[in-house]
Amino acid sequence: MSVPATPALVQPAATTRVPMWDNARFIAITLVVIGHAILKLIAESDTAYGVYLFVYAFHVPVFVAVAGYFAKADPPGVKQLKRIITDLVLPYLIFEAIWSVIHSLRAGRALVDFVNPSWTLWFLIALIIWRVTLPYLALVRFAFLISVIVSVASGYLPGVGGVFALDRTLALLPFFVLGWKLRQLPLTEIWLRASVRTVWLVRAGAIVVFGVLALVIALDVPLWRELKIRRVLLFQQAYPDFGYDQWWAGALRLGAIALAVVLIFAFLTLVPRRTTWFSPLGQATMYVYLLHTFVLYPIRESGMLDGPQSDLLLIGMILFSILIAVVLSTPIVRRIFRPLVEPRARWLFAERDRG
Repeated sequence: MSVPATPALVQPAATTRVPMWDNARFIAITLVVIGHAILKLIAESDTAYGVYLFVYAFHVPVFVAVAGYFAKADPPGVKQLKRIITDLVLPYLIFEAIWSVIHSLRAGRALVDFVNPSWTLWFLIALIIWRVTLPYLALVRFAFLISVIVSVASGYLPGVGGVFALDRTLALLPFFVLGWKLRQLPLTEIWLRASVRTVWLVRAGAIVVFGVLALVIALDVPLWRELKIRRVLLFQQAYPDFGYDQWWAGALRLGAIALAVVLIFAFLTLVPRRTTWFSPLGQATMYVYLLHTFVLYPIRESGMLDGPQSDLLLIGMILFSILIAVVLSTPIVRRIFRPLVEPRARWLFAERDRG
């Protein structure tokens, strides 16, 4: 039984699937799971904090850029508008309702909030806004530069806040636009045709880039804690909200954007170009994204990750995260949870719009 591709990061049906992008999707979503899995460990472990900074320097920007790569900038027709509803709006409402029940049971009182997304659900809201606004951005010159200005400027506005994830939506906009811009260039075709020697030379440079990043982080983790670099890499709150009310605070986000752009390209060059054992799993990233939190939540809330921990637990959580990503990408999981993640909802649309 065939399983359709992940809705939010779907590759156009009219094109042949490129294994490299499925590989990139799976690796990126696995890093997302790892980042969430080790969060509780970073308070007491410099090693965990260093790994966390390393992952957060690029994994969300990569995930957003890949989504942008497959986004369409054409004026949306009926089919595209329906896809936004079935692929993003309905899953958001379904999973936010589930989280509202969980929060209510835990608090012992009704806690229903569809305005402030729970945990990872901000990404669905952001995708809705990015997809709706992309046709307008595509009309203007210097769209990427404009998106960078919007991202940096939004950090000066505490009033933007997290309602409907607007803070992250604006902050991460440059990476969505970057991904869309990459689709306009023949870079993928050039890279796929590159000689083995060229590929490994480029990959050697990418390894150096990531090695330098790891070294810089490891040299003085307490300093990065003091500077609150983690909060910068979240691309979430306004600068004053985490202690930076100086006029130059925007340079922090600008630097984070520049670093992430370099790391996005470095990451993509390291992704296998050919079909791998996990290429098919890259078609299920939204299943992993939406479901992994229900696996991690009981562990995080149990307290077993609180307090000083051995680095062995860090390694264990990383390996466990990889296992989660693999299992949640399997056809059986996708078949079971498809009504939640990919609701077709044909009943919802007017008869004239069906077909």
